[in-house]
Amino acid sequence: MPRVIAIDFGLKRTGLAVTDPLRIIATALETVDSAKLMDYLKAYAQKEALDGFVVGLPSNMDGSATDITANVHAFVQALQKTFPDKFVETEDERFTSRMAQQTLMASGKGRMARREKGQIDRISATIILQSWMSKR
Repeated sequence: MPRVIAIDFGLKRTGLAVTDPLRIIATALETVDSAKLMDYLKAYAQKEALDGFVVGLPSNMDGSATDITANVHAFVQALQKTFPDKFVETEDERFTSRMAQQTLMASGKGRMARREKGQIDRISATIILQSWMSKR
């Protein structure tokens, strides 16, 4: 079965996670400079069978758009255009950064390791993917 990639999109960097081929486990993949994200995804799709993408959709507690929501919608449209044969879905990403920070703290990582923001982005993408998988 083809894999699914989760994307925690950011203006500077983007966290990625991927399913195993059986879609049982979500694993942190990479943190990519957002300007190079589409090139990274194209290269990944060349070497791995992909079924689609799950993009974290930011929103405020009341469900209203955040300052980056419009950017995420624009990215989703670009993703659909670039990969017309793949599904592109969004998944609520509220609390994922907080959950990622708590996961890092619980893992016993030192303070310096927890400051590496790319790690938070990868864990957030993994949480987004796990949430999406649990609904299937």
